[in-house]
Order: sequence, then C-alpha cells, then structure tokens
Amino acid sequence: MTPSAETSRDFLQRLGVSGPVLPGTSTGQEFFGAGDESLDSVSPIDGGRIARVPVTTRKEYDRVVETAEAAFQLWRERPAPGRGEIIRQIGDELRRHKEDLGRLVALEMGKILEEGKGEVQEMIDICDFAVGQSRMLYGRTMPSERPEHRLYEQWHPLGPVGVISAFNFPVAVYSWNAMIAAVCGDVVIWKPSEKTPVCGVAVQRILARVLERNGLPEGIFNLVQGGRAVGEHLTSDRRIPLISATGSIRMGKEVAQVAGARLGRTILELGGNNAIILTENADLELALRAVVFGAVGTAGQRCTSTRRLIVHDAIFDQVRDRLVQAYEGIRIGNPLEAGTLMGPLIDSDAVRAMGEALEAVQAAGGELVTGGEVLEGEGYESGTYVRPAICIAENHFPIVQEETFAPILYLIRYTELEEAIALQNGVRQGLSSAIFTTNLREAEAFLSARGSDCGIANVNIGTSGAEIGGAFGGEKETGGGRESGSDAWKAYMRRQTNTTNWGAVLPLAQGIEFDV
Repeated sequence: MTPSAETSRDFLQRLGVSGPVLPGTSTGQEFFGAGDESLDSVSPIDGGRIARVPVTTRKEYDRVVETAEAAFQLWRERPAPGRGEIIRQIGDELRRHKEDLGRLVALEMGKILEEGKGEVQEMIDICDFAVGQSRMLYGRTMPSERPEHRLYEQWHPLGPVGVISAFNFPVAVYSWNAMIAAVCGDVVIWKPSEKTPVCGVAVQRILARVLERNGLPEGIFNLVQGGRAVGEHLTSDRRIPLISATGSIRMGKEVAQVAGARLGRTILELGGNNAIILTENADLELALRAVVFGAVGTAGQRCTSTRRLIVHDAIFDQVRDRLVQAYEGIRIGNPLEAGTLMGPLIDSDAVRAMGEALEAVQAAGGELVTGGEVLEGEGYESGTYVRPAICIAENHFPIVQEETFAPILYLIRYTELEEAIALQNGVRQGLSSAIFTTNLREAEAFLSARGSDCGIANVNIGTSGAEIGGAFGGEKETGGGRESGSDAWKAYMRRQTNTTNWGAVLPLAQGIEFDV
C-alpha cells in the first residue's frame, strides 16, 4: 500500500500540484517560498511524503495582506450578483475536479474516498448557495418617528477575512467561509492546517484558474502556509477585521484573546463532545446505523463525531451487544480502496491520545468493551490504524468530559428523560446532539428551551453530518460561531444604520427641542 506522490502523480498534476516537492515560487494568489522552513505533507495511509510545502515568511505574509487590501478596493465595488457569477464558475471548476480533489483529501487526511468526494461536494453545494445569497444581502427599512425621514439599514463588506482551518475537513470548512465572504465583497486569506497543506495548494490553484480566466486581480483569494507562528500573524493583525478559526478549544481561546485584544471579530468553531440519546421508544434499526457512522466515520475525527451514547436502561444491554457485533464488521484499511469504512488516524500523536484516553477511562472505573488496539502487519505499517473502541463509562469521568479526537464511544445509562438531557448537557462543549425516539413528547422536550443546549439538535438523525443550508456551529466552549447557511453571511459584513431626511426641517429624535 503506497500513497503517493508516485502512484497518484497524475491526479496531483491535474490539480496543478507539482510533486513530490512543490516549487518555492508560485503563481496567482499564492505567496510563499523565500524562506528555508517547510512543511512535510505526510500521508497517514502509509507514512509516505506527498510533498514539501514552503512556509510563508513574515515578509511574504505582509505582501499577501497588502495585495489582499488592494484587491478588496476593487472586489467590493463589483456588484454582488457579479461576485456571485465568479463563485458559480468556481463551483463548476470544482465539479470538474471533484474526483481528483476528493482523492487528494483522502490521501493527505486519511478519510475514506467517499467522504473525500463528499467533502468536495460540500464545496460545490456552498458555491451554489453563495450564488443565490449574492442576490439576497438584504437590509431593512424601518418606520421613522420623525416626519419626512427614511430609516433603514444596509450591509457592507468588512475587508480581508482570515480563515484558519483544521486537518479533518481540509477543504470544505474553508469553502463555507470563503465562498460566503466572497459574495459579501470580502477578500480571503487562508491558512490551512499544517497537516494538510497540499489540499490548500490544490484548492488555491483551482480558484486561481477561475480568477485568471475572468481577468481579476490577484489577492481575492490568498493562501499562506505554516503553523502557529503564521496563525499568530493573522490573529494579531489589525488589518484583518475578522478571523474564522476551526480547531481545538485551546486554540480557540488563544485566537479569541489575541483578536479580542485588538477588538477584532471572530467566528470560532471549536471542539464537540456530542451525544445521542436512545430512549426506550427509539427505532433501533435507524438509530444504530447513525451511531456507528457518527462514532466511526472519519475515524472519529469530526467535530460532530458521536462520542457519548446515552442509553435507556431498558435497552442498554441490547444496544451494547448489537454495537459490538456491528463494530466487528467494520473494514479498516486503505481509505482509497473500495469497501473500506474506516481509514487511519491522522498521525502517531492521535494514536497516542486515543491510547491514553482508554487508559484513563478504565482507571476511572469504566470498562473497555471492545476495540482500541493499534493494528499491525501488512497494510498497517504506518502505525496509524486502530480498532474503534466502545467503553461503558460515567458522564462525570474527567476523560469523558474531554473531546478525544479518535473513534471512542462511551456508553452511559439513564432511566428518566430529564436525566438523559442533563447528561447530554453536562459537558463544557455544545456543538451537536441528537435523540432517537418515536415518542413526540420526548422529541419536543429535547428540542425545547429546557432540552439540548447545543447549536445543533436532531431528532432521529445522528450528530455527524450537516447540510449547508443551515447555520453550523455550537455553544459554550464550542465557541458560539456560525458558518455556512441561514443568515451566517451577516458575520462577514458590517451593519450600517442610515437615516435620510428628505424634508426641509430638522426634527430631533425623542421630541428633543434644541433651538440655536
């Protein structure tokens, strides 16, 4: 099993990625390569290097921002439907490269090919959504208390928007931000994860082709590469009015502090500790499929992965036994091969974190029911393949309160629905949640104000996987940000309240008299 700059050379070249070592110079909207530091893109499939990507120096970063600021002056003047037309063309370009880009996502991140292609489909879908949004950047007209006055509000673009994305969705989450920000009139500076830099290069070159065909200036979409230092350039930069950051809670707190110190705006999409409640009225055939996908999909490396399963005592043993049986049939291996349901973890650090979590839950008094082994032998030489684990645990265990980015599912008992909801809410994170029940009262209680405290609450559908039409994000330590659909576009714009006096006198609000 070899990934590859070698065996995948053709699709990398079709994406415009020169491998196995990327050149230090670049075209279009990329700026990097003058420094000596570089990132090695390593495939978790077998530990082989895909490419070496130069890290953006401080001098190059400043050049990016200056170019973006200049582009913003032109881009914001283009009518919003005209900006939407460019995004429509980007969507078409992504359609042409869906197979290749999806394969690169699988190669560099390790998710199965179907999920990789699904991630590119998300990019296409958000392009379609953004095209429609470009004709719906609505303001409001309000009644004025003063005669012969018009009171209304309108929305204007912010400027250069910084996007810091995570390795687990190396292309889709960027597009949620970039495509919406672009139709709003903003320009974008993207720092992809240092673990998936080649995906960033590939997307950037796809975008650059569309911009070049339309004679647009460089600087509308921009790419910088690197780790913490480059991220700090963005978050501390007063020229960047908005930072959208996806990652760990620890990282999000740092971003919020640094950006907040300069009164910059943030959209934070941070950790999830997502639970599904299975009531005694659940359709188990439906529920168990959702649980397995939520817990095992992307090897448990989604922010919406199902980490806790809160099960009514009357069905607990049945659910445990059926999950163990289902886990035995999960095919683990090369994510590029048909039939694989779970690929590797991203790297050895993730494997170590999973092992430590399993030790911690058992030390706290929990039971490891199945899984957790690191796989060895032919096809598993990278040391990043594991068996997904099921543990019986208590919600208050310290390790259960944490998000472990790995395929660990904690089974937790309950007897009354109010108890189940309290357990679901009894963590610091608040991203995604779900209940499986055929009882209308149970479903509505879960969705009520006294129910789930998460940004996403589902009935008879799992925690993992969200449509782009709804705003995506969570509460509490998940950060409170919202991306993608609904009215999330407003985060990328500034609201302006306007009053026009079309009369010949100057009445003051609240009836104030002030004669000079």
